[in-house]
Amino acid sequence: MAQAKINAKMNDASKGKFTRTMSMADRSGRLLENLDQVEMRVEALREEASAMEQERESLIEMIQSIQNSQEMRSICDGEREELSLTASRLMGRALTVHVSVDTIRNDQQEDALKKAIAIIDEIAAKMLEDMEASRKSLQALYAACVTDAPPVPMDQKFQSVVISCALEDQKKIKRRLETLIRNVDNAEKTIKVMDHQKVDLSSLANGK
Repeated sequence: MAQAKINAKMNDASKGKFTRTMSMADRSGRLLENLDQVEMRVEALREEASAMEQERESLIEMIQSIQNSQEMRSICDGEREELSLTASRLMGRALTVHVSVDTIRNDQQEDALKKAIAIIDEIAAKMLEDMEASRKSLQALYAACVTDAPPVPMDQKFQSVVISCALEDQKKIKRRLETLIRNVDNAEKTIKVMDHQKVDLSSLANGK
């Protein structure tokens, strides 16, 4: 009888221990599942914030394009002043939106990003001096950021720098180069139109 009671107590203790172990495992599993869901939401949040950041950049670029467009120069002073005020108001409101997605980088990636920015900034600073040369340099940098075979020469030195950057930084570098190339193209078109107008005005002045 005594032995039966001892066996019963041992069985009860064993059952309790087994139950507690399963409970901890279940709890751990639920916590892991919750963290997995949170991780998905965090990544979705970063993607949405990044999209908002790109939308802000796009809107600012559009406003600047309108402000510097040939159409803006070709209208009367009164209409140009009104449109300029509207564009300035929209620019001010766009600049009040601050969206930032920080990128986690190691020391090598941080150094690579600084080098990439310095290379781009150096070319951007000389854009007004020689637009054609700047566009070719920017295209060579952009070719280093795409996977398809580029139709223009590629800057291999810049490619090695970009590859060392974090993935999110690589995307931002590519977007900035796209913006700069568009700005150069738009500026060249404006200059050509203005030069053409000068020729027409010169011809009229000479009675041709």
